[in-house]
Amino acid sequence: MKKGMAFMKEMTTHERFTRMFEHREADRIPIIDEPWAGTVRRWQREGMPAGVDWRDYFGVDKVERIGVDITPRYEERVLEETDDYIISTTPWGVTLKNFKLEDSTPEFLDFTITNPECWAAAKKRMQPTPDRINWKYLEENYAKWRAEGRWIQAPFWFGFDVTHSWTVGTETLLIALLEEPEWAVDMFNTYLDMCIALFDQVWKAGYHFDSIFWWDDMGYKNTQFFSLGIYRELLKPVHKRAIDWAHNHGIKAHLHSCGDIMPIVPELVEIGLDALNPLEVKAGMKPLELKRRFGSDLVFHGGVNAVLWDDKDAISEEIRRLIPEMKENGGYIFSSDHSIPNSVSLENMQAIIDLIKEIGRY
Repeated sequence: MKKGMAFMKEMTTHERFTRMFEHREADRIPIIDEPWAGTVRRWQREGMPAGVDWRDYFGVDKVERIGVDITPRYEERVLEETDDYIISTTPWGVTLKNFKLEDSTPEFLDFTITNPECWAAAKKRMQPTPDRINWKYLEENYAKWRAEGRWIQAPFWFGFDVTHSWTVGTETLLIALLEEPEWAVDMFNTYLDMCIALFDQVWKAGYHFDSIFWWDDMGYKNTQFFSLGIYRELLKPVHKRAIDWAHNHGIKAHLHSCGDIMPIVPELVEIGLDALNPLEVKAGMKPLELKRRFGSDLVFHGGVNAVLWDDKDAISEEIRRLIPEMKENGGYIFSSDHSIPNSVSLENMQAIIDLIKEIGRY
């Protein structure tokens, strides 16, 4: 808006997101994020009422997700439990050690799917039956989400990340990309086929959504898990198929990819990706450079260094440096460059939200 003009009326989340995807200004930039469970508990200890949605407490935007189950449905059972940890199996056939320390990272101990033969057995178990959709949850919540103007995402689950993190293990997949690429691509496509088949059922039942959103971490600090050539040959066609499916339904495609994926961004633009998250600064992503190069093509979501959020002065300085340019002509959604750690106090979070509502207004 031009200086001196009155502020726009307050918009719903859906209206804000729509404007951002149209690369148009709104009343303010959307504000969303994902605090750790321990972060929410800390906020409650520091004064946020228990049972209150943290999004309502801070007055930020609401994005909802429709979940489906694409797993091979291996048996889930607890193998061992102590005061410090739980060892259990997952529907993906993985044996996990989850530590009871607040917000700890699980340790992957064993995998059922370790070669193409094991994968063939798992694949037979992956049939897109209607019982893989939580219809009751949709019946109870969908109308409310729409009435309140929330943005609704369909979380797809396919690609490199789900395969190496939750199915076969990192080492196995990286070797397969070079030595058994047909197996890797079959896993990528099977997951996507399951997502498409299940979300087709959701869509046909009248539960429409505004975007697909999928997690596919392709980088870590200052580099990627695989070469650009591998991406172009094995994974890019699968990404394109998902994006095309979304666009054929008149909705947007929104990718979350942690790590430094700077070399891959032009490839994503080429296949029509609409939004990119989380722009992990601490890994090597450069939000302002991306905005200048691809600001008319991509919506950027994130890019605010999570390491700074526990330092009120540092995060304030970073917001004032970053947001005015990132929000230009729409096309930006505010969040951290990953998630909100439990080092962030209630007081700091409130100060961040207040500042973003000021700096992020058009």
